[in-house]
Amino acid sequence: MRNILLLFVFAMSGLFGMAQELTCTITVNSDQVSQTNQQIFKTLERSLNDFVNKNKWTNRTYKENERVNAQMFITITDFDASSRFKGTLQIQSSRPVFNTSYDTPIFNFKDNDFDFEYIEFQPLVFNENVFESNLVSVISYYVHIILGLDADTFSLEGGNDSYRVAQRIVAQAQGSNASGWEQSTDNNRSRFELVDNLMSNTYREYRVAMYNYHRKGMDVLADNNSTGKQVIAGTMKLFETMIKRRPNAFLIQTFFDAKSDEIQNIFSDGPKTDIVALKETLNRVAPFYSSTWNDIKY
Repeated sequence: MRNILLLFVFAMSGLFGMAQELTCTITVNSDQVSQTNQQIFKTLERSLNDFVNKNKWTNRTYKENERVNAQMFITITDFDASSRFKGTLQIQSSRPVFNTSYDTPIFNFKDNDFDFEYIEFQPLVFNENVFESNLVSVISYYVHIILGLDADTFSLEGGNDSYRVAQRIVAQAQGSNASGWEQSTDNNRSRFELVDNLMSNTYREYRVAMYNYHRKGMDVLADNNSTGKQVIAGTMKLFETMIKRRPNAFLIQTFFDAKSDEIQNIFSDGPKTDIVALKETLNRVAPFYSSTWNDIKY
């Protein structure tokens, strides 16, 4: 009897040791659709939350407190009786900063080209080698982008495995004629462009910046605020190198969409650093947030 009990304990501990990677809340907003029966949107929301949070997306073992925090907001702008949906998808993710209760934003991105078919209660199954549903492919793609970006903040180029899966999803989806997966269009913020840029040596400074900013900067702020701020300020100069090679790089916009408010808050508090030089750098690499940089005051 004792042996059976021990086996049960080990089995359960193994089960909990294999916790899924994400704690993700998915919200489906249908306020813009004049549909009297809202049940299908509620079912879709439930199904997507189960799909993302109960699937095992990587071979890595995550502890419960290591799960990546994320949110996805789906706004339905059009729906017809043939179960076709059209809308937008806002994705956000964050991770905790060492020795603090603060979560630092990692990704804040809006996909405006999201359309799919969904029949209520249909199973959502992901196969990275087969395109079966644009809904499944888009959500699975962003799951792997989130996991890749999170891994990049803990180790240099740690997100490669997740980005490769995202690239395979793109390759399968491009033959479907679904929008948003195109390689070369006027929409340089397509899903193809995002993961292609992440894996391209042309934008290597972005990956270095993600690691330095978070692991060498944010994670040391609690123990050594001055050093952490110096590393974060120095990280901004990596983007200067990148824009010389590729002005208006997509990834720079993506970085500051997530980080602008945080940077403003960090450098508006002590200890004092060279704010003048920092502002000059920020205005060169991210002039679209110049009003935020002007609010850095110390």
